[in-house]
Amino acid sequence: MAMEIGEDEWKVCCGSSDFAKLMVDSDPFESLEPAVHTARDIWFNLVNVTAWLEAFSAHPQIGDTPSPSSTNSGFARRSEAEQSTAFATTSSKALKELADWNVRYKKKFGFIFIICASGKTHTEMLAALKERYENRPIVELEIAATEQMKITELRMAKLFSDKARVVSETDSSSSPISTTPQAESKAIKRSRPPITTHVLDVSRGAPAAGVEVHLEVWSGTTNGPSFGHGGGGVWSSVGTSATDKDGRSGPLMDLVEALNPGTYRISFNTAKYCPGCFFPYVSIVFLVTESQKFEHFHVPLLLAPFSFSTYRGS
Repeated sequence: MAMEIGEDEWKVCCGSSDFAKLMVDSDPFESLEPAVHTARDIWFNLVNVTAWLEAFSAHPQIGDTPSPSSTNSGFARRSEAEQSTAFATTSSKALKELADWNVRYKKKFGFIFIICASGKTHTEMLAALKERYENRPIVELEIAATEQMKITELRMAKLFSDKARVVSETDSSSSPISTTPQAESKAIKRSRPPITTHVLDVSRGAPAAGVEVHLEVWSGTTNGPSFGHGGGGVWSSVGTSATDKDGRSGPLMDLVEALNPGTYRISFNTAKYCPGCFFPYVSIVFLVTESQKFEHFHVPLLLAPFSFSTYRGS
């Protein structure tokens, strides 16, 4: 059964107004899984940094109690519940240390420390805060956005669970929400190709425009190339594009619902963007399994004149 969810309900999951509106435009959803796929695509590809910052600001600081006057009481209750276990027995001295680090973090980055608190202890979160404090702002922004998506997905799971229970109680004759792969695949409506990327220039603190990007897939008799060995097959081109003023590449492949499982390689022509740089090009190889063919793979590149780093975003 398709579920229609209102904008206010989506804002309990994520405090960004733009995110909530785009989720409303995309529903109804047959089940949680296609909703999560859509949410990831909207969060990492469609909304801008302002929407990220709006979502961050909706949270209380780690260790703080949400204000009773919060304009989104549902959001505040979720935040309090997610932090309750970690801080139920925390000493006042430990809370003071965390508060001091919260101030230092916000002064450096301009937004509050975001972490998926569910299941974590006070000690674990404080250690993560101290470790991430050493990051460059543009790197930390990406990490915070990824943590926000984890929080959003947990809240979406709770929302769909509550909705399903209400449906079951009000209409006992209705069929349960299908969770079969076949049903989910029909419900998924991608707005972007399944593999996307963007490039950030950390030396400038800005997106990197004009970086040539090439996507390939492994074709051969073996499952894929192994480290140091590439025999048994060849790399076949899937698509080529370049990053725009926002650092995002154009489509690297067709808009398909199911991505063919296999080994993919995405390469960046860094020498053209930064002549004389240490790495003339950067290639990232990753494996997509049968169970992941409906997922979205966002592969960002963080670059500086003399070094590069990557991590996978969902």
